[in-house]
Amino acid sequence: MKRRLVLTLAASLLTVGAYAQSSDPKGPQPELPKEKLVIVSHDGKEHVFNVEMATTTDQQTVGEMFRKSIPEDGGMLFDWGRPQPTEMWMKNTLVPLDMIFINNNGTIRSIAENTVPHSLAVIDAGGPVRATLEVNAGTTAKLGIQVGDTVKQRIFGNAP
Repeated sequence: MKRRLVLTLAASLLTVGAYAQSSDPKGPQPELPKEKLVIVSHDGKEHVFNVEMATTTDQQTVGEMFRKSIPEDGGMLFDWGRPQPTEMWMKNTLVPLDMIFINNNGTIRSIAENTVPHSLAVIDAGGPVRATLEVNAGTTAKLGIQVGDTVKQRIFGNAP
């Protein structure tokens, strides 16, 4: 019985590994549709971004991979559709990023600053989130964006 379980597990891992290799992107995805997003920081300042919307699994899997730059007022919003535990990584990502993890009501749950390009280290949201926003590294520090600040966007039902 144990042998059958081990063989089944091994076969499953091989299948997953083969799928991961075959679905590994080789270049950046085309630019995604953009929408306005506003972050209201704790001091009341509004920071306006024009972000690409990653809404499908394929778009989210590729994300910012292979991009050589991100506009200063740009980024990518990963809409998970509902709050869920979220983990990111920097595989095939060429530029450092700040990752902003956002609750269902638009408040910032956590921020991972200056993530390391090409790293396979897991970047965890620290609990269920509705969305993840990726912007250029250093943006959150430069603009004073903090945990608890509000993100206004259509998906949170609070669009400006």
